[in-house]
Amino acid sequence: MRGYRGIKYTLFIFCYFFWVVSAILTAVGIYAMVAKEKDVVDTLTVDPALLLVVVGSLMFLVTFLGCFGALRNATCLLKTFLAILAVVFLLQIAAGAVGYVFTDMVMKRTEKLMMKTIVHYREDRDLENAIDYIQKKFKCCGVDDYKDWSNNVYFECSENNPSLEACGVPFSCCRHQENQTVLNTMCGYGMQEEQEDSANKHIFTFGCLDKIIMWGKKNLLLVAGLTGGLLLLEVCMMILAGAQIAWIQKVQRRQRESDARSRDDRKERLWFPAFADFDDE
Repeated sequence: MRGYRGIKYTLFIFCYFFWVVSAILTAVGIYAMVAKEKDVVDTLTVDPALLLVVVGSLMFLVTFLGCFGALRNATCLLKTFLAILAVVFLLQIAAGAVGYVFTDMVMKRTEKLMMKTIVHYREDRDLENAIDYIQKKFKCCGVDDYKDWSNNVYFECSENNPSLEACGVPFSCCRHQENQTVLNTMCGYGMQEEQEDSANKHIFTFGCLDKIIMWGKKNLLLVAGLTGGLLLLEVCMMILAGAQIAWIQKVQRRQRESDARSRDDRKERLWFPAFADFDDE
């Protein structure tokens, strides 16, 4: 019985943890959607805030099935939870395999998506903040190099561009100068007109796509560890759910066998053979 309780409450704790995480994701997504300016047009294929709400809600539902099923010993809920988790696990494995086999195609799609974010920079405040964060975090500028910013209408390097930021780059591309205490938001002005060697003194000229790939290769063990840990945790949850289902079914089968024996005993007490001899000896 102690073994069963260990399985039951371990599964419940795992599911409860992800249940809380999913609730936080959903709340953050809803807050981002409400706080976003109404006149802003979503520039990405999928709104990140909406994606958070959808993923968080689905995760909330699945983990609720695991929590409630484990706590109430409900095999139907546990089987549903196990089936959904198995499908998610297989999809993750398939996505990883496809990404590995079709690396070039994935890279081209990623580059195209990142270029699209540059084109729509300044049209979505959330997108603008995300790009600035990435460029400052990875010390990069643009997708392939700093001149990618010419694809944006504000930074387009042409004589017909009336923008004050023409031929420039965002401030997040700028190098942080020593003893600089005040942020210079105009540090990237005119940098696209400079040669790479000259511009490299003031801004980061290396593209973000290669920088992110380099970071991933440099931290391969960390990325592999996090990915493997998540997959291992999913496998553990599936094993725990399967073990609890098997244990409950075993108890139910014993109960049915016990009930059947009890009914047979009652029949033997109430019914006797037609030619039974009840004469005293």
